[in-house]
Amino acid sequence: MMNQNIRLIFQTIIFLLFTAILQAQTNNLIYLWPDKVPNERMEKQLPVQTDNTSGNVTRITDVTNPALVVFKPEKSNNSGVGILICPGGGYNILAIDKEGYEIAEWLNKLGYTAFVLQYRVPNKQLGALNDIQRAIRVVRNNAKKYNLDAEKIGLIGFSAGGSLCARASTRFTIDSYPKTDAIDQLSCKPNFSMLIYPAYLDKGKDRSITPELVLSNNIPPFFIFGTADDPYGNSSLVFTQALRDNGTPIELHLLPKGGHGYGIRPGNIAAETWPNLAKKWLLER
Repeated sequence: MMNQNIRLIFQTIIFLLFTAILQAQTNNLIYLWPDKVPNERMEKQLPVQTDNTSGNVTRITDVTNPALVVFKPEKSNNSGVGILICPGGGYNILAIDKEGYEIAEWLNKLGYTAFVLQYRVPNKQLGALNDIQRAIRVVRNNAKKYNLDAEKIGLIGFSAGGSLCARASTRFTIDSYPKTDAIDQLSCKPNFSMLIYPAYLDKGKDRSITPELVLSNNIPPFFIFGTADDPYGNSSLVFTQALRDNGTPIELHLLPKGGHGYGIRPGNIAAETWPNLAKKWLLER
C-alpha cells in the first residue's frame, strides 16, 4: 500500500509539472491546422499524458490537434536558423520532454530558435507526415516573426521522429494532404536534417532502405548519429549508404555502445557525445 501511495504521489507531481509546462507554453503554441485536420477522424482535443513515466520520461499520446511549441533563445546567435524537433515514441507516443523540450533547451543555449512538433499519434503515420510538412511551411511562413531565414529551416528527430524527418526530407515533392491556404503554397523541403538513433529506415527487402524514402538529386544534407548496439542501428547504416550512393552530403557517426532512446541526458556515452558533434556540424552548415 505504501509503495502504491508513493507511486500515486509521484505520478501526480509529474502530471502537475507537465500541466504547468503546457500552461506556460500556451503563448508559444502554434496550432498547425486552423480548420479541419486532414486525414483525422477524431475531434480536436488536448493530448493525453500516459501513466507510464518510466525512465523519468513524460509521454503524451492521442494527439489530434497537432502543434508546434516555440522555444526562443535568450540570446540569438543571429544565424537565421530555425530547427523543428521531432520526438520519438514508435509512432505510438511522444517522449515529449526527453526528446523534445530538453532538446529545445539545448538548442536555445546554442542560440537557435527551436520548435517542438507534437505530431499525430498513435498509429497515424500519414497524419504525422501531413503534420511535419505543414509545420515546415508554418515556420517558413513565420520566419520574419522569429528573425529566421526562410531558407535555413532544418529538422532534428529521434527514433521514430528520425524516421519522420527522413520521410519529410525525401518526400517534399509529394504533397501528403490537399493544399488549403497560402501557407501550403510554400515549400515543405527542409534545408537540413539531423537524425539521432533513427528507426524504421530499413523496411525494404532484406533490411534495405524503406521504399517510401524517395531519393532525388536535391535531397538536403544529413547528420546521422547512432550506436552499434542499438537494435534499430541498421537504419542509420542503410540510409547513410543510400544517401552516399545518391551523392547527398552526409555525416555519419557510429559509436560502439549507447543503446537507444538516450536523448541528451548525462550518464550515457552516446548522449554525451552527439551534441558536440551536431553543434560543430550545424556551425559548418
